[in-house]
Amino acid sequence: MSTFSATSWIAGRSSSRLRSARRMLRRIEREASRAAALSDSALRSEAHSLRYRAKCGAPSSELLPGIYSLVREAATRHLGMRHFDTQMLGGILLAQASAVEMATGEGKTLTATLPLSLRALQGRGAHLVTANDYLARRDAEWMQPVYESLGLSVASIESASSFEERRQAYACDITYGSAKEFGFDFLRDRLALRQTAAAHWPGQSDGEFDRTTGAFDGAIQRGLHFALIDEADSVLIDEARTPLVIGRANPHPPNEAAACFRWAAHEGPRLQEDVHYTRDAGRKTINLTIEGEQFVRGQAKPSTLEGFRLVELYSAIERALVVAHFFDRDRQYVVRDGEVVIVDELTGRLGEGRKWRGGVHQAIEAAEGLKITAHNDYAAQITVQQLFRLYDHLAGMSGTLKQSTRELSAVFSLSVVTAPTHRPCRRQILPDRVYATAEEKWLAIVAEVEAIHATGRPVLVGTRSIESSEHLSRLLEAAKIAHSVLNAHHTASEAGRVAKAGRRGHVTVATNMAGRGTDIVLEDGVVELGGLHVICGEMHETARVDQQLAGRTARQGDPGSFRRFLALDDEIIAEAFGPDEVHRLQHSAASDPASLDRLVGVFGVAQRIVERRHARQRRTLLNVARKLDKRLRNLGLDPFLDGADDTLV
Repeated sequence: MSTFSATSWIAGRSSSRLRSARRMLRRIEREASRAAALSDSALRSEAHSLRYRAKCGAPSSELLPGIYSLVREAATRHLGMRHFDTQMLGGILLAQASAVEMATGEGKTLTATLPLSLRALQGRGAHLVTANDYLARRDAEWMQPVYESLGLSVASIESASSFEERRQAYACDITYGSAKEFGFDFLRDRLALRQTAAAHWPGQSDGEFDRTTGAFDGAIQRGLHFALIDEADSVLIDEARTPLVIGRANPHPPNEAAACFRWAAHEGPRLQEDVHYTRDAGRKTINLTIEGEQFVRGQAKPSTLEGFRLVELYSAIERALVVAHFFDRDRQYVVRDGEVVIVDELTGRLGEGRKWRGGVHQAIEAAEGLKITAHNDYAAQITVQQLFRLYDHLAGMSGTLKQSTRELSAVFSLSVVTAPTHRPCRRQILPDRVYATAEEKWLAIVAEVEAIHATGRPVLVGTRSIESSEHLSRLLEAAKIAHSVLNAHHTASEAGRVAKAGRRGHVTVATNMAGRGTDIVLEDGVVELGGLHVICGEMHETARVDQQLAGRTARQGDPGSFRRFLALDDEIIAEAFGPDEVHRLQHSAASDPASLDRLVGVFGVAQRIVERRHARQRRTLLNVARKLDKRLRNLGLDPFLDGADDTLV
């Protein structure tokens, strides 16, 4: 099928699904007057009746009009929020294995109550996947009155939740949590399953035991029945390769392992690039040459390294060099209270409890001169992509899904459908501005902030890293422009800082975390001034993140504007074309400054190159995982446990 015909077919299918959803909406509206006439107790009884029908095998399409009309009525009574028709359409589409593109500000939190209630009727649990613990707790508590009025139970899981709290949360009809928490609990259950099998069925293989049904004493979850993923593109695409790992003890004692990391951190800088090692910037890998291996063998080593094989020492040096070249403090990680904490580059949030695998985390600790934590092997692991392919039913929603249509369809069997907006969008997209260097760009951003700030309009500046946000903050301070900074150093006050971003004359500098999960409400009088002005300070690795940032302004029919500022030495250009091309472009711009505006297209090309590279990596990961899964299952082994160390890839 040609690209054109495939695109046309996908568009036609999306249009057909939307027409079908509109017909279903008319059926729901016919139920509305009957639901409105019910007392609170009768409303709950009606929901119980639908639950009984669901457990007797009634198809979801028959139950949908009834439960959706009840949810809409319950939200009106207990939250004072009546689902818009556009939210109802979104909820209908989410019940049909769809990924629904809903513009930022269209009310995805309320929309989610519809498919979650429908799937919860079947009594097998429904999971709502959010970006972090805070949003999981907030949304579960916010929507709780709706669910409970219909006799449905709801809870959230967080990093700090105990075993019993998790078990109780999964026993509820609806459970809110992050992908990380759902994934780790799945792995814990797999490990507990193996231990139970070994104890009670010593002669039976894990594979045979895995095919049995029913709960067992060590289980936390009830299974993977239905997941509704908020910000689905972020979770299913951007975080697809993220491994969730449960470790086990390393064969080397902790003091010996720590000594190896420190030795490598000390010796690594002594090696010369292109002599002792080669660097692949695209793949972010380091490989020792023959000369490099000879150099490593000739270096003095402490007695604690006597138990290490040469190949382990080579790997330690390569790992130390990878950290030196490709990991920057306040970009990929921060140091907080003497610990290395990962920064999610796509959201700007801290990856609490996460560690890089393969010893990278410990190599960073050694480079920073910190206490080196235990370096574990892998007892169990799963990627985010693998996890959500295991669910019986899957749905997702986000403001930026359309360009991921093919991947979501091929990998997760999700059809992408765009839901209509409640009000027409009034966002003004201003022309991009291109500068030769990043410093010129940041100064131009300060000038634009100063000009917009003088009008009384609020301004939000999005940056790609903590380092950039704090650099811009220093420039704004020098210009005497009052502002607030929102990055991974301020997670506790995140919601409060974002909420203030819509106040008259307020200036906010933020990493990507400002683009997800929390509404910016405009203060009275700001609409008349022109609404929120959003500045994109750095183009991201995917256009969807830029679109999310743009979606912070002009929500729900409000006015607003958006502009991108670009520099030839921005990270996206170097990542796509390499440093030599950056120098060539800068030299060309120096001889002909007027050519800068004509270079806007180069940034789009660079972004598409990086996007395609990441898409290929995800496809490769999926293919490898499929082959490993098949091989291990054929051997009667568990792919999430026996393949955890990647030795069979």
